[in-house]
Parts: sequence; C-alpha cells; structure tokens
Amino acid sequence: MTPRKALPACCLPHGILTVAQLYRDRGDAENSFDELKNQWGWGGFTTQDLHRCQLTARAVALGYNGWSLFVRLAHPEARMEAVISCPLLLSGIAEKTCHARQERLTITPVHGKGGKAKDLLTEVSALLHEWKRDAEQLKLKTVWESACDYLIEVLTGFNWLVPGLEPPKKVAEAVPS
Repeated sequence: MTPRKALPACCLPHGILTVAQLYRDRGDAENSFDELKNQWGWGGFTTQDLHRCQLTARAVALGYNGWSLFVRLAHPEARMEAVISCPLLLSGIAEKTCHARQERLTITPVHGKGGKAKDLLTEVSALLHEWKRDAEQLKLKTVWESACDYLIEVLTGFNWLVPGLEPPKKVAEAVPS
C-alpha cells in the first residue's frame, strides 16, 4: 500500500477555523472518558462477574450524567471536571430545621471559595424551584425536558424550539453538515 498524501489546505472541505473547532470538540469528548476512567472509577472492575461489572458501570454512568447535568446547570459557561466541582460544591455542613410546617436547609460552605459555591448552588436552586412550580402546568413536557431545553439554549445561545426560526449564522457555521 502506498501512503496517502495529505491534502493541501486549499482542498480541505472545511475552513481552518472549523477544523480547529472540530478538533477541540473531539478533545472535549475524550476528556469526558478520561474523567470517567480516572475520577469516577470506570478504569476497570476487579470482579469476573459480567452482570456485576455491567451494573456497576451503568451506576457510575448514571451518577456521572446526573452530576454533569447538575454542575452544568450551576455553571453553564464551561465544563467543570469532578476533581474541581465535587470539592467545591460538596464541601459544606448542612442543617435542616423545621418551623411552622416549613422545612429549611442551611448549608455552611467550608471550601475556600465558599462564596462562589453559594452563588452556583443558589442559581441551581432557583432553577429547580421554577421548574417545580411549572411542573403542574406541563402537559407534554417534563421537568427533565425543561432542563435539557434550558441547557441547549444557554450553551448555543439559540432557542431551537421556536418553529421557523433560523439559528444565528455563527451557530449554523459551527455545526458541520
């Protein structure tokens, strides 16, 4: 077999900026698997029982997905890996108090950046309270779909649910055909 020659830049089907963005996107996807393997315990299991391995892997994937969604709701501007987000958002002492049939949860952060954690958790709490309030009126959509729609709109800067509306030019160019 003869080795394939690289195409000159003038013959690439995409522009240089698009190729660079596709390469960054691929790196982001690989970072997720690296995080699953090294920080969430997906590196391997010691049991020889296939059923237990599959069950454990699915439990880890479910936990990772839930935590990733929660952290992305808290910080939609960028991904936060578990090695950073877990100590930041889980380092706190909570106290539950009940008075006049109302329950209140007070969390005292012990992390050095407790103020940032408080802001992120307060934002997620406000979103969840809003969706909980709206959940009774939702006929065709669930709160889960509302969370996904919110994230899509925040991440892309475009509401994909409005029929007939075209995405902004920069979003349309970033999506490969």
